[in-house]
Amino acid sequence: MLSHLDFEQSIVELETKIEELRHLGDAANLKIAGEVSRLEARLDRLLRQTYAKLAPWQKVQVARHPRRPHCTDFISGLIEGFTPLAGDRAFADDEAIVGGLGRFRGLSVVVIGQEKGADTDSRVKHNFGMAKPEGYRKAQRLMAVAERFGLPVVTLVDTPGAYPGVGAEERGQAEAIARSIDVSLALRVPVVGTVIGEGGSGGAIALAAANSVLMLEHAIYSVISPEGCASILWRSGEHARDAAEALKLTAADLLHLKVIDEIVPEPVGAAHRDPATAIRHTGDAIEAALKPFLALDGPALKARRREKFLAIGSQFLI
Repeated sequence: MLSHLDFEQSIVELETKIEELRHLGDAANLKIAGEVSRLEARLDRLLRQTYAKLAPWQKVQVARHPRRPHCTDFISGLIEGFTPLAGDRAFADDEAIVGGLGRFRGLSVVVIGQEKGADTDSRVKHNFGMAKPEGYRKAQRLMAVAERFGLPVVTLVDTPGAYPGVGAEERGQAEAIARSIDVSLALRVPVVGTVIGEGGSGGAIALAAANSVLMLEHAIYSVISPEGCASILWRSGEHARDAAEALKLTAADLLHLKVIDEIVPEPVGAAHRDPATAIRHTGDAIEAALKPFLALDGPALKARRREKFLAIGSQFLI
């Protein structure tokens, strides 16, 4: 059973009715396929209508849905022969960052992503996708491996933000994030980043300083979480809904602002209802985005990446 969101009450009622009819038909050997088909068509229309007009705060809820496919789901669905690489060779292995080597549709790549975990045990193991400095240093090490062997880099962004604990700060959290951005911008191989769920703060941009930045339709990407923004501006987390409106964190907003390059469409009712289709669509978009960069040499790739991010800032200069 799906974990339903608060704006989905009418959808839940219709899904429940369909399940009850199916159970009744099976139990009593009744021919009710026509009625079930009619209700399914109605459900499809309702899902399309609901998800076509989601407010920013509702998008936040969808992006955080516990059944939404995570980094390891995308790796399993898109990367053949994935070989994980662990550790930063300095302090520890941070399991909030997952990365390694594999083949993406016949092309050898380095893939790096943030993993939130799917249940209580795995969420604790992966620290809810909030990386510590050693996680970002592991990402830097993998980027260096990619450049050494001339392999494209594919990143999968899904984090509420970098881990804010005292130990992380003591070990240089801000420097590790800044260095990851610097290393990514300097790479002489293609980099394609995709925001698959939450793209939170510097923890996200550390893996999203790419030649092309994609974003799933119902993902979010912002400089701070709505709750964090509300606690600063209104001194209360109760204004998170207002903050979500102000942050312009939806894919449509960010495409308009040229922060991202493409929106990847999600299945009807969002990725958590049909993860396999969402993963396939994402793979198609990554393949299409990566292809033109494969023909460019290292200096051109680096220059284009630099120009891309300078252009984002220059459009807001007065």
